[in-house]
Amino acid sequence: MAVYTEVSDTELSTFVERFNIGSLLSYKGIAEGVENSNYIIQTEQGPFILTLYEKRVNEDDLPFFLDLLDYLSERNITCPTPLKDEAGHALGVLAGRPAAIFTFLAGMWPRKIKPVHCAQLGQALGELHVAGTDFPQKRKNDLGIGDWRALFNKCRDHADDVMPGLGDKLSAELDYLEACWPTNLPKGIIHADAFPDNVFFRDEKCSGLIDFYFACYDIFAYDLAICMNAWCFEKDGDFNVTKARLLLSNYRKVRDFSREEVDALPLIARGAALRFLLTRLYDWVNTPKEALVKPKDPLEYYKILKFHQSIRTAGAYGLE
Repeated sequence: MAVYTEVSDTELSTFVERFNIGSLLSYKGIAEGVENSNYIIQTEQGPFILTLYEKRVNEDDLPFFLDLLDYLSERNITCPTPLKDEAGHALGVLAGRPAAIFTFLAGMWPRKIKPVHCAQLGQALGELHVAGTDFPQKRKNDLGIGDWRALFNKCRDHADDVMPGLGDKLSAELDYLEACWPTNLPKGIIHADAFPDNVFFRDEKCSGLIDFYFACYDIFAYDLAICMNAWCFEKDGDFNVTKARLLLSNYRKVRDFSREEVDALPLIARGAALRFLLTRLYDWVNTPKEALVKPKDPLEYYKILKFHQSIRTAGAYGLE
């Protein structure tokens, strides 16, 4: 369920009129996603996506996200492009929430991940990192390593309810990562949330990336590690080295991946696993039982973390 704010026919029609895309013909809520309310709207000029930003998104960050999508679109990165109204504004207010309309991105996210999807993702991520190199704005990663300890402290008392001993294990992992986290690896604009449901395909070819609302300025290798964790582990928890090799090798065809980045990948992958373990743990602890959105199992990422803790070199990921 991802429609938290309902809109009326009248107020939506009035909002759409400002964008010179023809009259509103129909609209329907989109069930996927957990952060914002999304609708597909049909006007006389075709389909578009309407997003109403909910309270989990900081309104102060919205200009960064919208400007970034504009910037990437101009550099041939296929992503939703925000429309501007008659006054030149992309952001408005609808049903009491900040709102924007975007171009419609054709395609579907892969329910069954194949090696070809990982290869395509590697290329798309490399192109994104290269295209964003000169983007003039910077946004701090609000869920970077400096934020993990505070997030853990908010749910530590309930960690052992999920798995006995989990609290101490996560505390020790935080100690290790905080002491060893690299500070000199190449950085730039990263997506930071390129999970399968945020990457669209048509005929097994990547047709674009969506949901840039975690995009920030951070380590490129961290973005790759997030993708490796989300795309290269099978449902039974086994790591698929073929998928990882294709993801990483196709990325390197677009952007050079330095020796320092290669060597740091096992450590970075541990951090990427811990980040999503902690946000899942927080949601698991704090989501009411009657909520429409079911929290995701944090132990899925504990298993991924355990795998990376056993890795000594990036050769295990298919890298030389």
